Amino acid sequence: MSLPLAGLSAIVTGAGRGLGRAEALELARLGAAVVVNDYGPPGRDGAGERAAGSVSDSVVESVAGEIRAAGGRAVAHLGDVADFGTARALVDLAVREYGKLDILVNNAGILRDRMVFSMSEDEWDEVVRVHLKGHFNTTRFAAAHWRERAKAAGGRVYGRIVNTSSEAFLAGSAGQPNYAAAKGGIVGLTTSTAHALAKYGVTANVICPRARTRMTEDVFAGVAEAEPGGFDALSPGHVAPLVGYLSSPAAAVVNGQLLVVHGGMVAVVERPRVAVKFDASLEKGPTFSFEELADVLTPYFEAQPRGETFAAVEALGLRRG
Repeated sequence: MSLPLAGLSAIVTGAGRGLGRAEALELARLGAAVVVNDYGPPGRDGAGERAAGSVSDSVVESVAGEIRAAGGRAVAHLGDVADFGTARALVDLAVREYGKLDILVNNAGILRDRMVFSMSEDEWDEVVRVHLKGHFNTTRFAAAHWRERAKAAGGRVYGRIVNTSSEAFLAGSAGQPNYAAAKGGIVGLTTSTAHALAKYGVTANVICPRARTRMTEDVFAGVAEAEPGGFDALSPGHVAPLVGYLSSPAAAVVNGQLLVVHGGMVAVVERPRVAVKFDASLEKGPTFSFEELADVLTPYFEAQPRGETFAAVEALGLRRG
């Protein structure tokens, strides 16, 4: 059977456990050679101890070993992608090991939840650093690699970016202002990157996955796990096929898109669009006064259902995560 990712190479960040691990295994199953990246075994707040010793002692080597045992190709990379130099070294490793990089899946992240009125500067900075800067760092060096290859080839090359946002961005998770902001930033980064790299043959898309991992253990604390052999809608394995698809030639026409995914469902999210427009009355001047704005905007919003945005999210069966 022909494998859709045969001959392609991939990086998956945050791939030691959970979603990243499932994604790395899926890309390998579809034929890609994979660089498995993680920062060792810290807790979901990023405050635990790093893996000690060599890469061979780490969780990433365990995942890489699974891939090799199944007949695939994989190497491990232990490092913090939120560090600019480390991200450069990660991309360089993929190019050195496999001759080129074709696919970048960004998944690394941490949580430091707190209400906005209680959050410390460090709690804000670290979450934004790992999620948003981490996505930027790897994207920056992968994009440079593809641009250089395209210039050398005098045409388009193969490149795929799959970034990881969250329903916390869509629904505005109250206790996660840092996380929601970083995940919203990732969407902006992705759409900007999609526009910038399209002419080189590269696509960039972003997913909002729902799965039971260390990152979501509080969110799904009340959701019972499936019986052995039963269907677990929150398995990270249900997210991985979409990542495989977006990484493949079959998704060449998919670019700059946001998709929500969990067991048995994929939803394509529309970009924001204008709901209603008000024009200033030329009789009273070319611009609005305070009084005129109050006359048109307040009645409009008073007539809208409360929590309309959240209702739309709930209609898809979505929630924080």
